[in-house]
Amino acid sequence: MSKFWMVILGVVFWNCCAAQKKAFTIPISFEFVCKDSNSILNRKLVNDFGETYTISKLKYYVSNVRFKTGDKKQMNTGVYLIDAAKQNSIYIKAPSKKITGISFLLGVDSILNCSGSQSGALDPLNDMFWTWNNGYIFFKLEGSSDASTADLKRIEYHIGGFKGGNKTMRKVFLPINDQALLKQKKLVIQLDIDKYWNGINKIKIAEMPVVALPGTKAKTVADNFSGIFSIKNNL
Repeated sequence: MSKFWMVILGVVFWNCCAAQKKAFTIPISFEFVCKDSNSILNRKLVNDFGETYTISKLKYYVSNVRFKTGDKKQMNTGVYLIDAAKQNSIYIKAPSKKITGISFLLGVDSILNCSGSQSGALDPLNDMFWTWNNGYIFFKLEGSSDASTADLKRIEYHIGGFKGGNKTMRKVFLPINDQALLKQKKLVIQLDIDKYWNGINKIKIAEMPVVALPGTKAKTVADNFSGIFSIKNNL
């Protein structure tokens, strides 16, 4: 092999190694909070409208996670099911460039919705798939409330729908203004259940205790999704 090609191969190898050094992995943990408490399941809660309620189940899908830098976004095409009954952490590769934020889709894109039942996080056994509708439930909240007018005082929000004007996938963007946040052991993204009820749209249990179908009511709930998340600052 000539010296010329040895030099070229050396440069390529060095660049590959440098690129690998630049990439690093950030663990991201998803938490649930209500009035600064991390305990939300199976306990009496009160929303901003004075309605008491109890949550027995809360799950949602996160997909298309992206770290935004100054010139481009790094994308992870994975789909993750976040469950309030479990510990929820994912691991995302990020560049060494300054990261200005993180974005993700709450829900599952239309291609996956039209691909039938699948495996992993999208396995129908996770109880997040409408077999009759050939699509996924993006956000599921179940429980009970004395304010509910539904049978058995239940509350039930099965939010999904990926077609037309009533689609309920929502993009969430969270700015990262302090780079020191990335030096923590993990990045923590919190869902504030208080903001679920009292967001862009006011969701009163007495007026809308059950949403179990795609449509205008589901869209009303989904419009609150982009405002219920924040990055926890442990600094």
